[in-house]
Amino acid sequence: MPLDPRAKTFLDALAALGGWPDPRSVSLEEQRRGLELFIKAQAGEPEPVSSVEDRTVSGPEGQIPIRIYTPDGHRPLSILVYFHGGAFTLGSIITEDPVCRMLANGISCLVVSVDYRLAPEHKFPAAVEDCYAATKWVADHAREINGDRTRIAVGGTSAGGNMAAVVALMARARGGPSLMYQLLLYPVTNYDFDTRSYKENGKDHMLTRDSMMYNWNLYLRSEADGRNPYASPLQAKDLDGLPAALVITAEYDPLRDEGEAYALRMREAGVSVLSKRYDGILHGGLPPETVREPYHYAITALREAFSR
Repeated sequence: MPLDPRAKTFLDALAALGGWPDPRSVSLEEQRRGLELFIKAQAGEPEPVSSVEDRTVSGPEGQIPIRIYTPDGHRPLSILVYFHGGAFTLGSIITEDPVCRMLANGISCLVVSVDYRLAPEHKFPAAVEDCYAATKWVADHAREINGDRTRIAVGGTSAGGNMAAVVALMARARGGPSLMYQLLLYPVTNYDFDTRSYKENGKDHMLTRDSMMYNWNLYLRSEADGRNPYASPLQAKDLDGLPAALVITAEYDPLRDEGEAYALRMREAGVSVLSKRYDGILHGGLPPETVREPYHYAITALREAFSR
């Protein structure tokens, strides 16, 4: 379908302000701060949650910051371990704060947001190893945080969707922790820039082919890493035995096809998968006027999964 009029208005307004900056023309520090300011401006006043706690947990090379969102509800609560987006180089528990608050209240579950290490300071596989270590910590300390270790899901947006998919692969290969669901929102699943959706949407829809190539290059140590399933889960030889999943994609997103291809491959491997494409919208569900609908759909799906 045509680009949603609200998305067109959003892109036109962005263009009038000079467009989203080319990552090669702005320092990473400026990009990271700019993203935090952009998210804060779009989100408005923080949604109240019963409690929000910042702490650190042990990782493979030091302490990993996490933020635990605890809503009202009967304990022990189901747990969603959530990984932020940002093309492997941007994002933090600050940028994901509005989403995590909404998910915690909507699903009535603990949300544990993970501040994994970013590239290029920390190349692959630093980020995914942090995410796996944090997920394992959550499972091992579930009772301590009033959580139910038998009902743990992983989820994330964009690069965070990549982290969630990879953590599920790691948990299967390493004998745990036991996960019951994957929430993959607009996920990065493959080091490949020649899909139809990249060709259709890779220039004028905020997230571009050039910016993804640039950020992948910052993330990976070498081209060979791009073929590693812990970087490109779509290239895993088999996907059987993975947790059930919801994969959400957007029509005008360069990442659309790789997300849908991953959903299809999981389904062919016998994984229970729900895949939903949102027509007319951009990567991340943008613009702000349409961003909540996909998350509300995800909330319903995960709430139902936790109740089974």
